[in-house]
Amino acid sequence: MKQAREAKHLTQEQLGKIIDKKRTYISRVENDGSNLTLKTLFEIVEKGLGGKVRISIKM
Repeated sequence: MKQAREAKHLTQEQLGKIIDKKRTYISRVENDGSNLTLKTLFEIVEKGLGGKVRISIKM
């Protein structure tokens, strides 16, 4: 996520404001893979970074 954020020329602070999270939360996600929910993953990737999340389950 850090690479995608940097490619969009966003700081952690700016991304946090877009998705209504603190900069420290964005830092934790980038640095230690903080336990985030699917909802937050969607917010970061789709709303914050303009990407698309695809989840596939095979059984």
